[in-house]
Amino acid sequence: MSPSKRWTLPSKGHDFTSIDLGTSPLRKTCLLKLLVVDIPSAYKVILGRPTLNAFRAIISTYHMKIKFPVVGGVGKAQTDMLQAHKCYVEAIKRGKKRVLEETSGEENPNKITKIGSKLKEDVREQVINCLQKNKDIFAWIPQVLEGIDPGVITHHLNLDSTIRHIKQKKWHFGPEKDKIIQGEVNKLLTAGHIREIQFPKWLSNVVLVPKPGGKWRMCINFRDLNKACPKDYYPLSRIDQLVDSTSGCELLSMMDAS
Repeated sequence: MSPSKRWTLPSKGHDFTSIDLGTSPLRKTCLLKLLVVDIPSAYKVILGRPTLNAFRAIISTYHMKIKFPVVGGVGKAQTDMLQAHKCYVEAIKRGKKRVLEETSGEENPNKITKIGSKLKEDVREQVINCLQKNKDIFAWIPQVLEGIDPGVITHHLNLDSTIRHIKQKKWHFGPEKDKIIQGEVNKLLTAGHIREIQFPKWLSNVVLVPKPGGKWRMCINFRDLNKACPKDYYPLSRIDQLVDSTSGCELLSMMDAS
């Protein structure tokens, strides 16, 4: 099976099964060839275009029905919205499981990294050994990040002098969100990533964006400031060279700064 160009799904075989649609007397039965796949899913059977062709069926997403011709009339299959919603929720839950698994060192179980849960056993051992061998290069807390000396490089905003300065009015979020914002600001202050200054010319509000799992991400509303900065045109890297440089690599490593 090749549902898309990005991935393929191996089949374990096939089976012929009779499928009924509709209710008597406007019922229709077709013998269909179903492929068997070994993959976790909230759905027992997925009927695609071959099934629609066999029943000569038409789907109405607006009416949430399937209609098909039968002897003496038109058959209908009504959607069970409650069951469909349950399957959707279950599919989302299953999709989130076991994407990553946590691994920690024996000396300090609180120092946790995450690796792919579907790695082969030999590859999994190699990755864990590599992580444990190089554990001294990890910054387990933000305070140990030294940053870049301003003497090496310092960035200044290229502001358009003709643009009027904008001071956004303070937004009120309520006690619960204020507590979340204060906690995020304290983290950045402790890590030395930000510092308190008096800058009355430009004032921007923070924005809380919901994250999966019920948490919040704090962002800054820099839209007014972005409009005051002329666009910086620079050539993109040669994408074909970047892609070619990954040839022969079997593992993908990503860094999450959360």
